[in-house]
Amino acid sequence: MIIKDDEFGEVIVRKNALSRGVKFTVSTSGRLMMSVPKYTSDFLAKRFLNSNRKVIREKLPIKNPNEQRARDYQKKILMKKAKEYLPYRLEYFAKLYGYSYNKCRLSHANTRWGSCSSNKTISLNIGLMKLPVNLRDYVILHELAHLNHMDHSRAFWNEVKEHDHNYKNHEKKLKLFNPGV
Repeated sequence: MIIKDDEFGEVIVRKNALSRGVKFTVSTSGRLMMSVPKYTSDFLAKRFLNSNRKVIREKLPIKNPNEQRARDYQKKILMKKAKEYLPYRLEYFAKLYGYSYNKCRLSHANTRWGSCSSNKTISLNIGLMKLPVNLRDYVILHELAHLNHMDHSRAFWNEVKEHDHNYKNHEKKLKLFNPGV
């Protein structure tokens, strides 16, 4: 459930079967999140929100509702661009260098540009669309190399180097950017 609130913007209410009380946290987007017991009515959730405004204001770093909407819009645009570009670029390099993966997943993680799971699912962050093409390609090649080496061993880096001779420079430049949207 989402409560539209004039002060806090959209408040995400999650009903949890294991919860015995009400807990407030802030999501990565800066939204107020409220965890309540499963049996809590919508009316009681709103009432609890209203009765705890002062404490919430003082203790939680909630972003301005306008910033929340702007971030949502940016995320939507990046997701659209990422869907049109990243899976095709991943497929291009996979075919070019003889890699085989099972699935491409798009994410919007705050700390990672990409990942590769042991079941050969490659996840790519939609924030890659904010990067120059050469850094996007580096991340894709990096994750493809994880299909053969699930670590950052010397063999892994040698494989990355086979496909991107400038990988050290790309790795350094990548640190100047933040994957969060």
